[in-house]
Amino acid sequence: MSRLSDRFAALRRTGQTGLVTYVTAGDPDLERSAGIITRLDRAGADVIELGVPFSDPLADGPVIQRATERALAAGATLPRVLDMLAGIRAGISAPVVIFSYANPILRMGLERFVSMARQAGVDGVLTLDMPPEEGQAFRTAFGEAGIDTIFLLSPTTTVERIRKAAALGSGFLYGISRLGVTGVRETVDDSARELADRVRAETDLPLALGFGLSRPEHVKAVGKWADAAVVGSALVKVIAEHGNSPELLDEVERYVRWLRS
Repeated sequence: MSRLSDRFAALRRTGQTGLVTYVTAGDPDLERSAGIITRLDRAGADVIELGVPFSDPLADGPVIQRATERALAAGATLPRVLDMLAGIRAGISAPVVIFSYANPILRMGLERFVSMARQAGVDGVLTLDMPPEEGQAFRTAFGEAGIDTIFLLSPTTTVERIRKAAALGSGFLYGISRLGVTGVRETVDDSARELADRVRAETDLPLALGFGLSRPEHVKAVGKWADAAVVGSALVKVIAEHGNSPELLDEVERYVRWLRS
C-alpha cells in the first residue's frame, strides 16, 4: 500500500475526518515554503498538496493566482520545488501530493519529473487538466515509480467518468464541491453531498472534497459524506496576509490546528 492508502485506511479505522491542506509551492519564497510545509505536517495535516506555480492557472481564483505570481516572481519552478521538497521530506510524515497543470510537467519532461518526484518522496500527482482518457503515459510512468495518480471529479461528472476515474486512479479521488474557480465560500454547497453520494455508489476509493472550505464547521460537514476535506484558498490567504511577518509560520500552524479543532 502507498502512504496515501495507509493514511486514508487509518482515518477510516478511527472514524476521523481527514484534512488535506493545499499551498502554492514557493509562496512567498522557497525557503519559507519549506517551513510552511513542515508546520502543516506538525499541525496535523493528513495530506499536503503542493501546487506547482504556473503562468496560466485557469482553474484557480484570485487568491491562488496571486500566490502563483508571488512564487514565480521569487524564482519557483517545478524542478526547484522538487529540490526543496527533497531537502525536507525526511522530516515530514504526511503524504505529499503534487498539484499541477500538465504543461510544467511536459516542459520539464515526464521522465525527469517522475525521477525527481520519486527521489523527493512525492506520493501522488494530480494533473488538473489531464483527463483520464488522455493520461495513459502519465499513469504508466507514475505507477512504475510507485506514485499514485489522482483524478478530479465535479458535480457534473457522469457516472461513466466516475467509474473510469476510480478504475484508473489510486490513492484517493478529489471531488470539487461546486462549479467554478477556487475560492473561499461561506457555506458548503449542497452539490458536495450529491457528488459524494454518487461517488460512494460507484467506488470504495477514498474521497476528498474541496473548493471553498475555510472553517472547522466546513470540515465537520464534509466529514459526514467524504473521507477528507480539502482547504486551499483560505490557507493561501493566511500566507498572503502574513507573508512578510516573522509570525508567518506560527500563523499557518495556528490556522491548521484551528481547522482540526
